[in-house]
Amino acid sequence: MSAFLSRSAARQASRAIPRLASSLATRSLMTLKNHKYSAHATAKGQGRDGEVSSDDDCGLKLRLAMPKSLGGKGDGQNPEQLFAVGYAACFLSALQMVAGKTGKTDRARNAVVHTQVHLGQPEGMEGFGLQVDIQVEGVEDMELIQAGHKACPYSRALAHGAVVNVTKAQ
Repeated sequence: MSAFLSRSAARQASRAIPRLASSLATRSLMTLKNHKYSAHATAKGQGRDGEVSSDDDCGLKLRLAMPKSLGGKGDGQNPEQLFAVGYAACFLSALQMVAGKTGKTDRARNAVVHTQVHLGQPEGMEGFGLQVDIQVEGVEDMELIQAGHKACPYSRALAHGAVVNVTKAQ
């Protein structure tokens, strides 16, 4: 640090770092012991106006299109829709799993999960970010909903981070 800053500035910065670190929330990174299932997807074409596919199980192939609200035609799916659909299904599954393990199966039997994934500019950062809103219909037990949230892999990845390995394909 002192190679780039004067000694005085380095001392001031080193005193500020502990204060800053103590005021920031800590976050641990979630790592996996093993892989129970791996989904595979490929995107090609023009990104948000391209194509995505998955060759897992019965496969999936979708044409992507920029939403009208972002200046596109809106005549295809977009990544935020796919994230919202996956999150809703995962959350519902986690909610029902927790309900079963805690003897509350009946309380989650008619559950419906609604998700909204918002794309926008994050505070104090360039580019785009996401915000997710989730509403659970048909379940009155807020403790059960929170337990489902804690068990949902999407919720856990957003709360605790996930290992993301980016490499050049061979």
